[in-house]
Amino acid sequence: MSFINQINCGDFGELFSRLKLFLGLSRTPHGVLDVATPAMAAMLWLGYFPALTTIIVGLLTAFAGYTAVYALNDLIDVNVDRERLALEKKSEAVFHVDEVMAEHPVAQGLIPFKKGLAWVIFWTVTALIGAMILNPFCALIFIISACCEGIYCKLLRITHLKIIPSAIVKATGGLAGLYAVDPTPSLGFAIFLFLWLACWEVGGQNIANDIVDVEDDARVGVRTMLTVEGLNKSVFILVAAVSMASFGGVTIYFLAGAGVGWFYPIGAAILAYFLLLKPARLVYAEPGPRTAAFLFNRASYMPLSFLVLVVISILIPQ
Repeated sequence: MSFINQINCGDFGELFSRLKLFLGLSRTPHGVLDVATPAMAAMLWLGYFPALTTIIVGLLTAFAGYTAVYALNDLIDVNVDRERLALEKKSEAVFHVDEVMAEHPVAQGLIPFKKGLAWVIFWTVTALIGAMILNPFCALIFIISACCEGIYCKLLRITHLKIIPSAIVKATGGLAGLYAVDPTPSLGFAIFLFLWLACWEVGGQNIANDIVDVEDDARVGVRTMLTVEGLNKSVFILVAAVSMASFGGVTIYFLAGAGVGWFYPIGAAILAYFLLLKPARLVYAEPGPRTAAFLFNRASYMPLSFLVLVVISILIPQ
């Protein structure tokens, strides 16, 4: 009996280790944080909790969508990632949310490309089924997002303006959550939401990450805002985008559902300061991998933090 238990434990351990590689392919720790984006957008617009079935299907669909898109990124970029891994590491070692699990497991040869592709297909189909159940328009949003992710990857060595499809990918997550709970929301709210999330991605995620990886990007010929426009201009754009994202996160209150109470703008201002403005100020004062990674990691928690804030503001009596 003990021998059987040892075998079962060994099989389970091996299975878990393999699963961690696939979760690393999809950057799941970061993806889980991003799942809060559509939920936050939906509840901001409604001002109350959606039906339980919508919440369950929505969370599964969002997880599947982010899991598929992040893994797609690694599959398309596999050759560039192999070049990065072959280089002697020169960038300053800093903690990065995206690297909690195995970094680029397909490029490292830990997962065969075909199995990685099967993983992407499975989660893509799951996301499309869930999106069709919620609202067929959400399926179209997911397809657009996946296409923009592919465009972003293909432009890696061509132009730094790939930052535009990257911003679209992150912003469409919020739109999917919005249209999942209301097929005809306010166009003004949808546009404001899109711009808010796009600015967050540009300043708090994309350019911040470019500063962290600038040396390695330059060595493999990747064109980013930093390698093309230089540090000073990149930091200026970063600070401007973060400032607009901070402003947007507070002022979207005036377009939100009636159930989002007075506590929201107060909490949003506090969160914007600690998650975006304060870290961005550090980057401005001392631009470099360490301060940029600090901003990236802090900003990564914005969707989840704002989701919690929306929930609290709905529950607090007005």
